[in-house]
Amino acid sequence: GMKVAKEQIVGMVAAVDWFLSQSDTEMDAEYRRRIERIVALLKDVPTVRAEVLVPPVANHVPHLVLRYDQSRVKIAPREVAEQLRKGTPSIELNPATGSSEASAGIPRDPNKIVVGVWMLEAGEDLIVGRRLREVLGNAAKA
Repeated sequence: GMKVAKEQIVGMVAAVDWFLSQSDTEMDAEYRRRIERIVALLKDVPTVRAEVLVPPVANHVPHLVLRYDQSRVKIAPREVAEQLRKGTPSIELNPATGSSEASAGIPRDPNKIVVGVWMLEAGEDLIVGRRLREVLGNAAKA
């Protein structure tokens, strides 16, 4: 306890105050608004279907799950994840993306993209939505 600067203590108190001022209802509503904004940016990509999933275990918050017809949008979910990771800014999707294994309540389906919106800062949902539109849209033109 003697090696903590007063600025660090003030920062921790501010973080705890902020956390205690949040409500689950307000946070859930914000996560769903982020999902809606991402989905709105994808409306022109053929065959994309969006679902809100709240896993029953681990990260019990709304997640965006995207599925699409790979015969029309010619890119696998893992390739989407790779392109987003290599882009600027680098975007990391949920590890369940493209996985045929069930994970922490997210169903088994290799044709899914999973976006965890709860970790995004304000405005980052639009960045994620634009990049997803770009990658999926380009694959739909191929």
